[in-house]
Amino acid sequence: MGRFPNIAAAKQKTGAAKGKIYSMYSREIYDKAKKGGTNPEANSSLKRVIEKAKKDQVPVDVIKRAIDKVTSGATENYENVKYEIFGPSGSTVIAECLTDNVNRSVSDVRTALNKCKSKMGVMGSVAFNYDNLCIISFKGLNEEQVLDLLIENNIDVLDMEEENGTMTIYGNPTDSNIIKEAVASVLPNVEFDTDEITFIPKERINISGEDLDVFNRLITMLDDCEDVANIYHNVNL
Repeated sequence: MGRFPNIAAAKQKTGAAKGKIYSMYSREIYDKAKKGGTNPEANSSLKRVIEKAKKDQVPVDVIKRAIDKVTSGATENYENVKYEIFGPSGSTVIAECLTDNVNRSVSDVRTALNKCKSKMGVMGSVAFNYDNLCIISFKGLNEEQVLDLLIENNIDVLDMEEENGTMTIYGNPTDSNIIKEAVASVLPNVEFDTDEITFIPKERINISGEDLDVFNRLITMLDDCEDVANIYHNVNL
């Protein structure tokens, strides 16, 4: 095991109804296509989110409609917003939003906080206790082969681990594409089991009793917010 938690613990994205998942992917695909072009082969950010959407079983027609909105001249504008939150008993949360209405998103998030003994922090007040990483995992190479590959391609990573035949690489978010391209250069048909850009807490805490109930309610209420796309926290559940 490396210095970072395992994948199941690292992702920390709460479950949501299919309708919301489809809606968030539709927004993100539209946003990436509008900013970088509608051809996934020429727009690595778009290609990445389409691959993720397919893994999450988002229907092809949902993906196609989001891209077609760009070619049709739609003028929606989305903004990435991150809210840093202090919850009960030393818990912390990062809620990422993709929104076309910042006033709506902050209002919805504040409503959840007011009902759950929580408060909004200023930018950086929570995030400094998290590592912002890309996580890439796949099968087909062992640790020595991956290390040689990284050295050959001049790629620095923060950590890597091998478990049950799966290699996991933890790197800087900006290096996600070059790591995948390097792996694909020796494994042309590779399937990436994990392809995430995420926040992992540097330390996790345990809470119990009423505070745990309040924390779970906070996560549920944030997850129900229309604009919240991802939730990360430091609590062992």
